[in-house]
Amino acid sequence: MLNTLEQLRQCYDGLRPSEQKAAGYILNNPFKVLDMPIAKLAEVTSASEATIIRMCRKLNLKGYTELKLSISASMNGAKEYKDKYEDISRDASLSEIIQLVSNNNMRSIKLTHSLIDENQMEKAVKILNDARRIAVMGVGASGIVALDFEQKCKRINRWCESFTDGHSQLMSAVHLTDKDVVLAISYSGETVEIIDAMKVAQNHGAQTISITGYSDNWVQRNADINLFASPIEKNIRSGATASRIAQLNIVDVLFTALASINFEESVQMLDETREVLRKKTN
Repeated sequence: MLNTLEQLRQCYDGLRPSEQKAAGYILNNPFKVLDMPIAKLAEVTSASEATIIRMCRKLNLKGYTELKLSISASMNGAKEYKDKYEDISRDASLSEIIQLVSNNNMRSIKLTHSLIDENQMEKAVKILNDARRIAVMGVGASGIVALDFEQKCKRINRWCESFTDGHSQLMSAVHLTDKDVVLAISYSGETVEIIDAMKVAQNHGAQTISITGYSDNWVQRNADINLFASPIEKNIRSGATASRIAQLNIVDVLFTALASINFEESVQMLDETREVLRKKTN
């Protein structure tokens, strides 16, 4: 089950003002909400019951009862996620930097794990496994993740190519068909180059899988399958580092699942690529 509290934190800015009142109260008082009927929550937040139900639907929940069950499940792991991302500070010692970066990366992976929808992940793996070609698209830090996935896939003989600038993304998208898939990586989900390439690819019939933050953004609204990276506080100057770690965790899951489906062949290919690279370095 997805971590509902983290979903609320990530999509908060995209909610209507009336929905934000309910969401803010839930985030600040999750234990109280577990014992509240919907009428009481509506009263204390000055939001209508219909508003609360609408907010539940935006979280892909059937209603208020499922919301409370999801909050309860999320609270079981509350201690794991209570620490905040730490930002870069002036004159920090090397020891403090090591601790800060390591804690941020570990928290990013934990929160990404809490947002994984296994059904969506399973569909993504199937689409990737059945695809003739995989075009991975990302810009900036997300481009590094795209390159990483390409490198991994090539080691198990999967046709995969990464594109990290707008021109190459558009040129690739033009030649995709309904037998191909685009893996679009954009934490904001609003990267212009990714949006343009997705539109072209979809016009040519290609399926699309997104890796974005959990928010209301163009990429996740228009992709066939959505996978989510962990939240990053808006003021963190090292945000691109933490989001990259979260995205790498997701593509590692995708790669490992692909390798597992074709286990014997994958092991053979991994051994062969390892051996040829070993000979090259000797």
